[in-house]
Amino acid sequence: MIDREARHAQLAERYLPDDLLERFRQRAAVYDRENSFFDEDLAELRERGYLLLFVPAALGGAGLSLSEVSRLQQRLAGAAPATALAVNMHLMCTGVVKAMVDRGDASLSYVFDEAAAGEIFAFGISEPSNDWVLQGSNTVAVPQDDGGYLLSGVKIFTSLSPVWTRLIVHGLDSSGDPRLVYGFIERDAGGITVSDDWDVLGMRASQSRATILKDVRMRPDRVARRLAPGRVPDLLTFAITSNFQLLIGAVYAGVARRALELGAAGLKRRKSAKAGASFAEVPEARVRLADALMDFMAVPAQLDAYCRDFDELADHGAGWPLRLVSARINASAAARRAAEVALVCSGGSGFGNAGELSRLFRDAQAGLFHPPSVDAARPMYAAALLDD
Repeated sequence: MIDREARHAQLAERYLPDDLLERFRQRAAVYDRENSFFDEDLAELRERGYLLLFVPAALGGAGLSLSEVSRLQQRLAGAAPATALAVNMHLMCTGVVKAMVDRGDASLSYVFDEAAAGEIFAFGISEPSNDWVLQGSNTVAVPQDDGGYLLSGVKIFTSLSPVWTRLIVHGLDSSGDPRLVYGFIERDAGGITVSDDWDVLGMRASQSRATILKDVRMRPDRVARRLAPGRVPDLLTFAITSNFQLLIGAVYAGVARRALELGAAGLKRRKSAKAGASFAEVPEARVRLADALMDFMAVPAQLDAYCRDFDELADHGAGWPLRLVSARINASAAARRAAEVALVCSGGSGFGNAGELSRLFRDAQAGLFHPPSVDAARPMYAAALLDD
């Protein structure tokens, strides 16, 4: 059997070789400065088959596992965080379908066919003032005679806004017993407006604009689930949560790793007049970077462990949400800490807006806004220990 790390190295060379990443890194600065979408990155990723990582080999994809895709996303995020974050949303949709197929549910396998045909999927779940996220919705779903729905509402942080052609969404059908409706809508369905408001702190190239729905048709064959609101166990919502939390965590793990690399380079580059040596030899500076690395080391280990458990169909039962959310929150926190430490290590030059560290620091702050927030998650962890 091939060594796991050798396998990851082969995949990295196949899909994200060093020269490709360097082009992405150079373009990331331009996208950020111009607040533009990553068209060139996307074209190169599509050419290499990156958008088909989860799609079965029989359909022309790579058929990779979540642990393999997580490693690739960490690598991509180290060069172009916003590109990785946005591409995540397409990968998440196809990853959800793979997870369901692996567990015996092929009801959404048409997503594989459409992804193989070039469709781009995106994530339209987050809504203003909806801290229930998947377990509730402010979007109105009006049932139609043919079994489809008309959806009206606002979805926020819709990454890939300029290019997505399929959007996974949910809405609330209140025509009888309330039911949350999950499924896919198509870009050409009519009634879809994409906001032009995207002047944000970081992850600018993701162009994660709001999507406004007005009587947008969800075809009956695109309705995936009808579930009661609240904490209702279901394979679809489990697969969404797992792929979302772990792949988002992978992006911030990649940001953290790159920040630490730049912090180390900054210390080696700077000279201390007092010490008469490089700052890399100053004890206080070394300790600062060492502490950040120790904090970081647990993050990729946690992601690897939980991704492998997911791939191997481990049954953690009610313990899965605790694992998934903590992996993403820990990765996001590590990225912010690492970026701050790297700025200190780089000295005044890091404060310049043209530098990579400045962008990484701003990109890392986006981790504060992925659901659930730390405040929203804490009751779940308290309940696991304190409630019978």
